Amino acid sequence: MATRTEILIPDIGDFTDVEVIEVLVSPGDQVHKEQGLLTVETDKATMDIPAPISGKVLEMCVSTGDKVSMGDLAVIMEIGADVPEMAVPHAKAPAVAAAPAQAVAAASQPEKAAAETASTPSSMQVSVPDIGDFDGVEIIDVLVKVGDAVESEQSLVSLETDKATMDIPSPHAGVVESLQVKVGDKVSEGNPLLVLTVMQSMGESTPAPQENQSAKVSALASEPVKAVAARVPEKKSRAVDEEGFALAHAGPSVRKFAREVGVDLIRVTGTGRKGRITHADVKQHIKSRMSEAPAIASVGLPSVPQVDFAKFGPVEIRPLGRIHKISGPRLQASWLNIPHVTQHDLADITDMEAMRNALKPSAEAKGIRLTPLAFIMRACAMALQEFPQFNTSLDSTGENLVYKQYVHIGFAADTENGLVVPVVKDADKKDVFELAKELADLSAAARDGKLTAAQIQGGCFTISSLGGIGGTAFTPIVNAPEVAILGVSRSSMAPVYDGENFVPRLMLPLSLSYDHRVVDGADAARFTNYLGEAMANATKLIQAIP
Repeated sequence: MATRTEILIPDIGDFTDVEVIEVLVSPGDQVHKEQGLLTVETDKATMDIPAPISGKVLEMCVSTGDKVSMGDLAVIMEIGADVPEMAVPHAKAPAVAAAPAQAVAAASQPEKAAAETASTPSSMQVSVPDIGDFDGVEIIDVLVKVGDAVESEQSLVSLETDKATMDIPSPHAGVVESLQVKVGDKVSEGNPLLVLTVMQSMGESTPAPQENQSAKVSALASEPVKAVAARVPEKKSRAVDEEGFALAHAGPSVRKFAREVGVDLIRVTGTGRKGRITHADVKQHIKSRMSEAPAIASVGLPSVPQVDFAKFGPVEIRPLGRIHKISGPRLQASWLNIPHVTQHDLADITDMEAMRNALKPSAEAKGIRLTPLAFIMRACAMALQEFPQFNTSLDSTGENLVYKQYVHIGFAADTENGLVVPVVKDADKKDVFELAKELADLSAAARDGKLTAAQIQGGCFTISSLGGIGGTAFTPIVNAPEVAILGVSRSSMAPVYDGENFVPRLMLPLSLSYDHRVVDGADAARFTNYLGEAMANATKLIQAIP
């Protein structure tokens, strides 16, 4: 007998009024369990809403452009007795075996037989589900290991595209038998992730609180489908800054864990790839806060007062751009967590500019635009090798330094959507011509919005150049977990005393901001001195890389 069933928007984290960007099915379509029904997009991620059961689509209750939240009606489906997945809701009965005996006894004998059969362990291949139109998506975090017991819907791995970060949930409860991927691997829909040993006796979901056991069994007996589609809203901690929490760079599983333990994610420094907050970061934050004095632990930042600016005259409200929404909290976290000091200096680039202008025609003949930034990056690569403490990061404990045996340098690229930081990999192994070519390619990709996740990850040091715009000095914010950033302002002619006379020299202002926990002032001064000497020695800058 067919049953009309309402499919609701499940728990999608702390997001409300999320935009539907694509409807993946139509009325009359036959869909399978876990097949995508529609795609929603938040400020931080794009995710598919899967079907919790198999059946036939009767009516789509949302359209592209609609805003939805957890619990909203999404789809009306028809469930027939011939659908195999209909047994799934009833299979959850063993997970609530502690409920009153009379409620459990309401289950039919066929259901008991099915549960007994399911108690036999079996291996299940878990593959990448439908992740939209993405192909070759990088794995940035493996959240489980061999031997771990996982629950249904628990996150297994985290993927990152150039536009979104998403967790892949487990379709069933079980024990991880083997892992078939690692961090850095590229996967697409259908690629194997891991093998689960599935055993019904382990339960397919986390048992409900004791006081709700009876109610849950009754719900499963009367409305099994709705029990799957609708999720109980989580209790939200009052200690969480909702706005900051929503913008934190973390996956769904980390967000859920942070809510459970009452940690405000905006106050957590991420140590994962691209500054991503991991489970370990949340745990370390808890440890560090517990070790602090109670007086310090209670200190919070005062909120900025809300002002009705319309009282004073006409106003126009425009939404903050996506890049600013993402980068803003990260910059704030870096500024609050890193003790910044900025060293200002001047570099004589007279000879460097003369050399660059002399080489420009031959470079242009090869299709290369030889910019000052290529020479500056070459000098920075040399300096990072000379002063390895600038090519480090503090680990999550704050007690150890990670010395990187590679030199990847990021540069701030100005686009119409905001600043992005592409990364030139192995900058120490490339000459100025190779650096200039790669800088041009990455800048073009940034302007076109075509940077991949790999092209904005792995930076050791960052250059922020405002030379083409102007200014004499500024204080760039360290791009955590890096420990230093170089700001470059506009060069200008200045009289420089050579011991006998004042001579005109082209001087370049340098502003080196650094993490004072790692770098001392004397080291910073030596670093900028070295940069100045390297830029003054133009011949050395253009020497071939050994």
